[in-house]
Amino acid sequence: MNYYLNKLYLYGIEKLKEKKMKKLILVTSPPGCGKTYVSKQLAKQLKHVVYLDKDTLIPLSKQIFVAADEEYNRSSDFFEKYIRNYEYETIVDLALEALEYDDIVLINAPFKEEIRNENYIQNLKNRLKEKNASLVVIWIETTMEVCKQRMIARNSDRDTWKIANWDEYIAGENFDIPSALDDPKVIDDLLIFKNSSDEEYNKSMGKIIDILEETTK
Repeated sequence: MNYYLNKLYLYGIEKLKEKKMKKLILVTSPPGCGKTYVSKQLAKQLKHVVYLDKDTLIPLSKQIFVAADEEYNRSSDFFEKYIRNYEYETIVDLALEALEYDDIVLINAPFKEEIRNENYIQNLKNRLKEKNASLVVIWIETTMEVCKQRMIARNSDRDTWKIANWDEYIAGENFDIPSALDDPKVIDDLLIFKNSSDEEYNKSMGKIIDILEETTK
């Protein structure tokens, strides 16, 4: 009898798994807004999550600059043409594969073009549907001046050109919330994480963790 009870128990667990919607979380913003810190803290507080950082691909991308005898500049036309999109394709493919094995995958990356491209977002949602997963975009909202000070403080070679050519760099960035992603009928499709001060960070972290935990029960 215990054998059959066990079978029924496992059957019930499998049915629960079928109903549970997995999530792909994109933590996005222009550089310097605090994506990496916020992403890692979110990942630590969530359960059954895989954390992916697009910057992990940078050492490989650097070798493409070397092989092409190009100056290392992630704001250059060369980067945009030969490297950028492939980094995004790779990190998203890794995320979709990871969803086969866990409930939540969180990607830390700007996605500055993708989140404002309706076709890209719809195609991604369609791919996620095949994995029984939904898309969550967390937008980190930070003032431009705070972003600049954070770039200076982290002292990374990826920011050298940006800081030296700040006005030109800022002119090409969009700090506006990608509000087109927001569906009023969906509670967690677009979440705004305010991060210009410690007070904003603490309030946003508590609120967003509550929402994500509630929608993954």
